[in-house]
Amino acid sequence: MNIAQGVQFVSFIILSALMLGSALGVVLLGNIVYSAFLLGGVFISMAGIYILLNADFVSAAQVLIYVGAVNVLILFAIMLVNKKEDFVPAKNSWIGKALTGGVCAGLFALLSAVAVVTPWQPPTEVATGEGSLVPLAKHFFTDFLLPFELASVLLLMAMIGAIVLARREFIPDTTEMTEKSALTLPERPRELAGK
Repeated sequence: MNIAQGVQFVSFIILSALMLGSALGVVLLGNIVYSAFLLGGVFISMAGIYILLNADFVSAAQVLIYVGAVNVLILFAIMLVNKKEDFVPAKNSWIGKALTGGVCAGLFALLSAVAVVTPWQPPTEVATGEGSLVPLAKHFFTDFLLPFELASVLLLMAMIGAIVLARREFIPDTTEMTEKSALTLPERPRELAGK
């Protein structure tokens, strides 16, 4: 084993540990916001593993689509509709837990059988040359620069709108709208830090 293979092996171990730790945090933490942030950690660790596999485009797509879009969308949804409700235990919840355990055990058995049967031989030829990410980046920043920037501005507008909607409190129907108050949105009352 030479130095390059050793670095790849250590990087794979570190990324795998980060991915498994983040995935366990997603499942085991009680705070759903922390779970959503740890889901982003899982996606980033997977992107790092894709880089180790010389899949540069898949890695970039993983970061752009899953971390940059899906995970941010999940966080917006959680923060916009995260209403505090009292927990009411469901009747016969052991049935759902038993079914979930059975499905998980079946999937684990299926994936274990696939892992045992698959021949894990390394490729004899290593792909060399320019990756697929460089030509894609050239197209993004030359031919498709305007749609790329318009999409980023649209996402920024959506983020600002989500923040404004999340900060607004319920406006009763009986309030009279004056010219000044029509341009502002009332905010929730803020709690003092000492409480």
